[in-house]
Amino acid sequence: MFETVIGLEVHVQLNTKTKLFCSCPTSFAEHQNKNTCPTCLALPGALPVVNKEAAIKAMRFGYAINANINHVSHFDRKSYFYPDSPSAYQITQLTKAIVQKGEVFIDLEDGSQKRIGMTQAHLEADAGKNMHEGNHSKVDLNRAGTPLLEIVSEPDMRSSDEAVAYLKKLHSTVRYLDISDANMQEGSFRCDVNVSIRPKGQEAFGTRVEIKNINSFRFVAAAIAYEVHRQTEAYEDGVYEQEVHQETRLWDVAQGVTRSMRGKEEAADYRYFPDPDLRPLIVTDEMIEEAKKIPELPDAKVKRYVEELGIKKDDALVITSAKEMAYYFEEMLEHGAVAKTAVTWLTSELLGRLNKAGLEIENSPVDAKTLGELVSKIADDTVSGKGAKEVLDYMMENEDRDIDAIIDELGLAQVSDDGAILAIIDEILAANQDKVEQYKSGKDKLFGFFVGQTMKASKGSANPGKVNELLKQRLS
Repeated sequence: MFETVIGLEVHVQLNTKTKLFCSCPTSFAEHQNKNTCPTCLALPGALPVVNKEAAIKAMRFGYAINANINHVSHFDRKSYFYPDSPSAYQITQLTKAIVQKGEVFIDLEDGSQKRIGMTQAHLEADAGKNMHEGNHSKVDLNRAGTPLLEIVSEPDMRSSDEAVAYLKKLHSTVRYLDISDANMQEGSFRCDVNVSIRPKGQEAFGTRVEIKNINSFRFVAAAIAYEVHRQTEAYEDGVYEQEVHQETRLWDVAQGVTRSMRGKEEAADYRYFPDPDLRPLIVTDEMIEEAKKIPELPDAKVKRYVEELGIKKDDALVITSAKEMAYYFEEMLEHGAVAKTAVTWLTSELLGRLNKAGLEIENSPVDAKTLGELVSKIADDTVSGKGAKEVLDYMMENEDRDIDAIIDELGLAQVSDDGAILAIIDEILAANQDKVEQYKSGKDKLFGFFVGQTMKASKGSANPGKVNELLKQRLS
């Protein structure tokens, strides 16, 4: 039996207005090479200046994961020769990063939590982008110099499920902190996966393989599964040392396999040395005060929802998985919705309709205020649960947001007037005297028949609670 050992290096593109060492904008999808200047093009004589906003966002992440913030950190040069790196080196932090020794807690299937250690989170400049068209390759340097926060975990994960849970926790954390949009499709949240196996009980790590630049949770799980299978098979066939090397591999999405890219470089191969153009990054009291402005994070929200609002932990985890959903839920409560009912209408009714329409919560045709008011109308018996679903269906297709007007237009107002309901009940009982006698002789199940007939006669508008109460009075 083998144990899987996984560590992740996650690259988070910080949502600063300008690049890490120059004033070029970081806007996405601009014309190729528009957002460039002598500094990010590495022209002779151009000197870098550190972006203060990027440093504060890195510190904010550090405080959020209980890490150490180094009040003095250093930048280093990492040499490599690729077309997307105009300077032939990357400015990064090796010897002393701005954030070190943090922790992230992930939720496991059995309801427990597991601590994943974080070695460090360091600032570095992103590279450009290579574009391949037929026999030609082009380089777009708009992204060159964009600030990255590279978050390096300890090798504490033991399965693809744990790795994905860790990634999702990081993803939601950086989005709650508003330090990155973490858009995986645009490359602003991507990860390198380090995978090895070892016989259970062995303390020494096996040969580590790095899989580069994976940009979806699903692909991370698939790449780990394939690589674990490949290494295990090699071990069992007695060819582990021949087939498993410390190397960098890529994930082939089309084939569902990892492929060798190059031998894994060591620190010496990159010829790291202190960047001579950058002085140490010294954190000020003002920066610390700004970085400590941290909103309520997912774990704290889950705890509050469970303890103060009385909702189930599984529901709280679903709601807090995305900040947009959590904020939507809280706005529903502000507009009269009861927490437990709001959970059902958000996670089941609304999300079900959004999924069917291919929409996200932030693009919902029905805003939180409106859905909160609709849920409150169910609580005060203005409309039934069934009627409210019809109202929600109507609002998904129409811009009208006046709930009372929609209820009236669709004829869904719930009747709670005793006199009106009793009149219907008396008609039902008079038309079914034989069943009334059977009920009084002990056939209690016929009560459901009378409820159904009354609701049918009222076209579903009668308040079910009132119907039950008044029927019991008449039949007794």
